[in-house]
Amino acid sequence: MRALARLNSLPPDEARAELLKCCGSVRWAARVAARRPYASAEELLGEADRVWWGLSSDDWLEAFRAHPKIGERKAEAHVSEEARAWSEREQSGAAGASGETRAALAEANRVYEEKFGFIFIVCATGKTAGEMLASLEARLHNDREAELRVAAKEQRLITRLRLRKLLEA
Repeated sequence: MRALARLNSLPPDEARAELLKCCGSVRWAARVAARRPYASAEELLGEADRVWWGLSSDDWLEAFRAHPKIGERKAEAHVSEEARAWSEREQSGAAGASGETRAALAEANRVYEEKFGFIFIVCATGKTAGEMLASLEARLHNDREAELRVAAKEQRLITRLRLRKLLEA
């Protein structure tokens, strides 16, 4: 609860910066920060979801760019050191993958990005490299609009996990 009280009391620019660690959409962070104070973690999570689903696909794509590709370390967009570390831990299932699996992930990432125009987003926490690869390959059969919604749902899960981490700090 102390972390939530801290988030509630931060100046707007600092609150946005903290929230950007959880989701790389500037508009999302600004709107969630503007709706403070939050009485509970559940209230914050609920508002984070409402704001997320009210954003445009451009905002979603901005958030996606804050993630490294599965199996890589660097995101396209600049992110905080804490967000980078969170991504690395979330994707730890890919770190110990065989060379063959890493190569298959890299190739599937390339095909996915070429087809959809954005990187593959999956809530990787607790997933093995093989599970992530299977999900990526299965989602290649989606059309772009369907896949954008699936990726947005995955981003929402990632954001919720990171908000919880932020509140544990």
